[in-house]
Amino acid sequence: MASGAGSKKRPPKRKFKKRKIALLVVELLALVVAIVALVIVIKTTNKKTGIKNFELNSEDISVNAGVKEEYETNEKLLNHTEIAFFGVDAREKKADLSKSTRTDTIMVCSINEDTKEIRLASVYRDTYLNVGNDTYNKCNSAYAMGGYEQAINMLNMNLDLNIQSFITVGFQGVISAVDAVGGVDIDVQENEISHLNNYQASIYATEEDPHKLITDYTPVTKPGMQTLNGQQALAYCRIRYIGSDFQRTERQRAVLQQIMLKAQKMNPTQLNQLTTDVFPLIATNFKFEDLVSRISEIGQYKIVSTTGFPFSDGLTTGMIGSKGSCVVPIDLESNVIELHKFFYPDVEYTPSQDVVNYSEKIHADTSPYVGR
Repeated sequence: MASGAGSKKRPPKRKFKKRKIALLVVELLALVVAIVALVIVIKTTNKKTGIKNFELNSEDISVNAGVKEEYETNEKLLNHTEIAFFGVDAREKKADLSKSTRTDTIMVCSINEDTKEIRLASVYRDTYLNVGNDTYNKCNSAYAMGGYEQAINMLNMNLDLNIQSFITVGFQGVISAVDAVGGVDIDVQENEISHLNNYQASIYATEEDPHKLITDYTPVTKPGMQTLNGQQALAYCRIRYIGSDFQRTERQRAVLQQIMLKAQKMNPTQLNQLTTDVFPLIATNFKFEDLVSRISEIGQYKIVSTTGFPFSDGLTTGMIGSKGSCVVPIDLESNVIELHKFFYPDVEYTPSQDVVNYSEKIHADTSPYVGR
């Protein structure tokens, strides 16, 4: 049957496939060009970033017996990188982030380098643990006692991990990161608004007087999904009077996820501006080139799961003598087993004798104060 006057012949399927392949090649080339441009632009402004880079000597980092060997020989663990994220109560831009401050935020980030999947676990800051020197207290005291090295030791010792890298950020670093990505989209609840605004009024500091409160901020006036600026997002992360520290860490992880999602949509010039704004406000043992490499590949990463530690069905709370109100792992050993299942679903794990010992000590210390 003859075609109508207005009809058009469809190109053969083979041509469609060729077009798709051509488009894919063009997109890949564009991505490569963008990444190369990002690396060039960032490297040319390396001196401007002012990143606070610290050494992390392996001999100063405690890893439980047998754990390091497992991470270095188990094929299923070789492709993982563990990073400690610390958020400290440091308010001025020139604050020393390396020591002498408690950690409001403690997170462990596990990256599967093959799949680019990221899993995040928040360690509740009031958790009663070995603080890295065989004394027991709230885990957020480790950073104040011995800086990032002792805080990493605290995580490695209690959790049977092999963390060798860290990133620490203060108040101004969070504010700058959120503002650099254009704000974060958060579903603010009605009962969070007053606390969010109150925290805004308490987080500002001037270089001249770090303790002076500043009242010039943009209040949140209504609930619902909205874009929070850096000051609002930091205040949102600090809310602890609704749902205690458990929900507080959920807010922190939500903001971190949003920063990553927004950064993935940025072009090389915007990413360069992000590094220029944020790098001077963090402390890390990552080399500049390593961070550039991570940022250039940010579009490949995906946060697939987050959680809190100890797990909700494996903890209790109570006043532990002079230590005050603490989160207590009912059984540290079983919590660590669950954490390893979370980080490494395909890896069989047996707790080290060190974790067994710490678990028994925590039980002995806290049993007189909390029910089991």
